[in-house]
Amino acid sequence: MIGIVASKFNSIITESLVNGAKKVLEENNLKYEIFWVNGSFEIPIMIKLLSKKKNFDGFIAIGCIIKGETDHNEYIAKAVSYGIMKISLELSIPITFGILTVNSLEEALNRAGGKYGNKGEESAKALISILNNLK
Repeated sequence: MIGIVASKFNSIITESLVNGAKKVLEENNLKYEIFWVNGSFEIPIMIKLLSKKKNFDGFIAIGCIIKGETDHNEYIAKAVSYGIMKISLELSIPITFGILTVNSLEEALNRAGGKYGNKGEESAKALISILNNLK
């Protein structure tokens, strides 16, 4: 079972990323559950709590952090990436990073099914690769 933990914030982007991840998982006949949190900052704690509650083979973290007028995005992105890596290493569970950290909505759209593909799909493929290597 794969857990997808996704942020509701910037949902026009994150819903597309989740759909991309679902598509790849379904093509590979993998079962998954989706869990929505308010923002990217909440993704690491949700993954940690879920990993203690159920037996997941891995997680896909999905979010979208867009730069605004302040440096807030940098603090959030650093905290989230550190939190995800720390949990992955502590629990020995693969977590792929499908969280966009971009300068604009246009950049996000380009990575959520636009001209640079869908990073949700890429994150699902990366998780499948890790899981296959562990078999």
